[in-house]
Amino acid sequence: MRKLNIIAAIFCLLFFSQCGNAQNKNAMPEHKNNPYYSRTDTTHLQVSNADWKNILTSDVYKIGREKGTEWAFTGKYWKTDTKGTYYCAVCGNALFRSDAKFASSCGWPSFYEAIRPTSVRYIDDHTHGMDRTEVVCGRCDSHLGHIFDDGPAPTHQRFCMNSAVLEFEPDTQ
Repeated sequence: MRKLNIIAAIFCLLFFSQCGNAQNKNAMPEHKNNPYYSRTDTTHLQVSNADWKNILTSDVYKIGREKGTEWAFTGKYWKTDTKGTYYCAVCGNALFRSDAKFASSCGWPSFYEAIRPTSVRYIDDHTHGMDRTEVVCGRCDSHLGHIFDDGPAPTHQRFCMNSAVLEFEPDTQ
């Protein structure tokens, strides 16, 4: 009986470690297998959601392509104060500099301006009984978050972004 318990324990350990490995494979950076990813190309992309679904991790796809939202205070960048650049996790487009990031206490990374005017686009959003302005990547049209008029000077805007669709690269000194 003891041998059977040991064999069952080893089987469970091996089985669940393989499940963990499969999940870790999904958590790999999207750009490793993403032919559209570039940090220098700003050409507008026209890629189907079916193609994106085959390339992106499920959380990036859900937020970026299906306009989802991560829970407040859970994203990896909401409290980050390291100097660097934030890129679109879907296509690599440069979006924000850390110099434009501020602590808004809303639970999501917040910026007062994009890195350049064409980095993002704005779309009227009337979902969920609200009138808001959606912010999408200027290169791949992926959902990033929303913009509000309650930010700090000089723009008085608050780009409220989802960490899951951002990728951060710290400055090198």
